[in-house]
Amino acid sequence: MPKVSLINLGCAKNEVDSEEMLGLLSEGGYDIEHSHDPGSVSDHTDVVVINTCGFIDAAKEESVNTILEALARKSRGEIKKVIVAGCLAQRYSKELAVEMPDVDAFLGTGMVSSISDLVGQALIRPEQMLQIAEKPHHRWVDKPTRARIGSPWTAYLKISEGCDHACTFCAIPSFRGGHVSKPIEKIIEEAELLASQGVRELNLIAQDSTQYGYDLYGKMKLPELLTQLSKVELLRWIRLFYCYPSRVNRGIIEAIANTPKVCHYIDMPLQHADNEMLRAMRRPMTYDGYIKLLSDFRAAVPDVSIRTTFIVGFPGETKEHFATLERFVDEAQFDRVGVFEYSVEEGTPSGEMEPKVPSRIKRARKDSLMKRQQPISLARNKRWEGKELEVLIEGRSSLDPTTAIGRSFRDALEIDGQITVKKCTAQPGTFVLTKVVEARPYDLVAEYIGISKI
Repeated sequence: MPKVSLINLGCAKNEVDSEEMLGLLSEGGYDIEHSHDPGSVSDHTDVVVINTCGFIDAAKEESVNTILEALARKSRGEIKKVIVAGCLAQRYSKELAVEMPDVDAFLGTGMVSSISDLVGQALIRPEQMLQIAEKPHHRWVDKPTRARIGSPWTAYLKISEGCDHACTFCAIPSFRGGHVSKPIEKIIEEAELLASQGVRELNLIAQDSTQYGYDLYGKMKLPELLTQLSKVELLRWIRLFYCYPSRVNRGIIEAIANTPKVCHYIDMPLQHADNEMLRAMRRPMTYDGYIKLLSDFRAAVPDVSIRTTFIVGFPGETKEHFATLERFVDEAQFDRVGVFEYSVEEGTPSGEMEPKVPSRIKRARKDSLMKRQQPISLARNKRWEGKELEVLIEGRSSLDPTTAIGRSFRDALEIDGQITVKKCTAQPGTFVLTKVVEARPYDLVAEYIGISKI
């Protein structure tokens, strides 16, 4: 059996695509492995597939360097073929094909189903192949197939792909295509497969989760999807990511509030709060609209954990615009905040906007906003001191084997805080009941009570 090693780069959506490709390759009779980088690929591997990211400069650089390292191993005869897949391949296939003639094939976004056939062709054909759609459009795999590369107890599930919004700073629609929902029955089938593989926490992802179902059913179906997923027997937590704020309506709020297994958590990128900046970004809400939305959420779900992200240094952002954002952060009282410095993306309207904000000012604004949020996060965490909290154990402390590390419903995988659980030897993947004894700006400390029976 030819051996195929896959290297996954980029976001959670890429992780899903990589797991699907590995699953298809395994079903196609290939010997598969997941590698973190070209250096860890087994000698004499037949094909290396690199699932790339092409979103921001740092991700592009990582992808290019990974490809070059794989090609160096190919030139030494340690591997036979190199296939480049994903966003970078879709966005820059023509340029890469010229600059990297030793790459054997390029596979664009939305073409996961073609991976086994492309690998087979690459093994026998000497010429370079480009399987890239001029206009990307996601095609779902006929049946669920996931060879897991993440922790066995938690998984991402992609409910839609692509985006119909026209944010002036974002290039994603150009290489991921328009919004395409996965049919409900396919999502349920995949969720049941993942649950049978040991998944207990399901993380729902998309470019815009709130638009789910509109293209298939003529109306937004996210609340119904959450209801159906909550019936998958072995699942414990269902977590919602990437909600577009102007589409978070009463139905979605009530679904989060009242649907069993759905975490009282929402990831809702707002990007800014100054009305002038929001118009420049083509974000269809206002400062006051955001405040009302947050108030409605907390009235319906008092313990909800709300995460958002902001962009600082957008072209034309003045110190007055930034001061509005600072005031908003104070008023909004988010549980979690991420801040990104604006960077120019090729082909986006904001790339042509002026004046550009100097790098030193962008960096200072990012640091200032994160520093401003820190005591707010601490205060939100302190609300949990003395209370009981269910925790999903994910590992042990490197300093004390009797101390476990985990997450609660308030903490998303890899991006939010952790909970240190004292005197707990429960195995990773176990849900335990704890009592919070100390709040820190990003993390909590708790004492173990027992195995959760919820």
